[in-house]
Amino acid sequence: MKLTFWLCLMFIAYAYFGYAVYLWFYARLYKRPILQKPVTPSVSIVIAAHNEEKNLPAKLENLRSLDYPGDLIQIVIASDGSTDSTPEILREQGSPVIPVILDAAHGKASALNEAVKHATGDVLVFLDTRQIIAPNAISELVACFADPEIGAVSGELVLETATGIPSEDALGIYWTIEKIVRKLESASGSVVGVTGAIYAIRRDLYTNIPPGTLLDDVFIPMHIARMGKRVVFQPSAIARDQIFPETGREFSRKVRTLTGNYQLLKLAPWMLSPANPLLFRFISHKLLRLAVPLLLILLLLASAWTRGPVYQAAFWLQIFFYLLASFGILVPSFRKFKPVAIANTFVILNAAAALAFCNFVAGRDKVWV
Repeated sequence: MKLTFWLCLMFIAYAYFGYAVYLWFYARLYKRPILQKPVTPSVSIVIAAHNEEKNLPAKLENLRSLDYPGDLIQIVIASDGSTDSTPEILREQGSPVIPVILDAAHGKASALNEAVKHATGDVLVFLDTRQIIAPNAISELVACFADPEIGAVSGELVLETATGIPSEDALGIYWTIEKIVRKLESASGSVVGVTGAIYAIRRDLYTNIPPGTLLDDVFIPMHIARMGKRVVFQPSAIARDQIFPETGREFSRKVRTLTGNYQLLKLAPWMLSPANPLLFRFISHKLLRLAVPLLLILLLLASAWTRGPVYQAAFWLQIFFYLLASFGILVPSFRKFKPVAIANTFVILNAAAALAFCNFVAGRDKVWV
């Protein structure tokens, strides 16, 4: 049981901290700068929407305020079986908006595939409806395509409170760490996944996404890296979003994302092939975190079963940590205390990973959440 304890502890530490430390050293030894300069290729903004009547007006206004040349922008929005006024709102729009109205909902992946059929730009920029992007976001994304090695560019998602202040809660801290990892991956080669709210690719590198795919923002960049192009992170291309005040809604989003990671193993088994240039990063960044819930259970059992002051102390520290998390769940006001917020978020994220595994095994993977 001692070996189990130390192996579990090692893999958990590597998944959350060790991989970032490794990247920090690797990026300094093998730094790969990006050749950036102002360029203005034709751009097709591609959006898949499902029942987005509340968000569409603000999104359309946001897109019309971009500082990119208007005659070089096309906006293609696919309504995927919407039952609200989304289709009517899209039909009312004039140029440069191109509505693609789909009668039945087949999921985001299928909607994107249909929308791309109407896209004529040299660069495809994928956005979601809810987030607001900065006026210079498109210009910042396409500047990276001055480098011929670059096939895809991820923007940065900034999480804010309802008052527009950058979030400092535990989820915001987690997202900050995630962005640090992406910056290090980008500086030394390619990122494993992009920010679904804002990313761009060269039009000729697009491949149809398998129907039902939950994570287009992982499938597409992994495919592009497989084709020999780099996928990089551009932190100056910003999209802003609010953290959901409802814990349950944020939890559902996380479960969907993690279920998508499991789903990729079935839809794109080549991701686990030695021929995948990002195999090590995919395992370190994505797959190991899916295994953490099991590792946490084994760590607790191993520390409870093994005699010795080190293992007993580890056991009671884990119990204390889970009690802090419980206080955060049962008494939300306790989350204003940083230790409680961190423990609460860590446990919720891993509970989401465990539920994602159950969803995947049971075949429960909703196309829209």
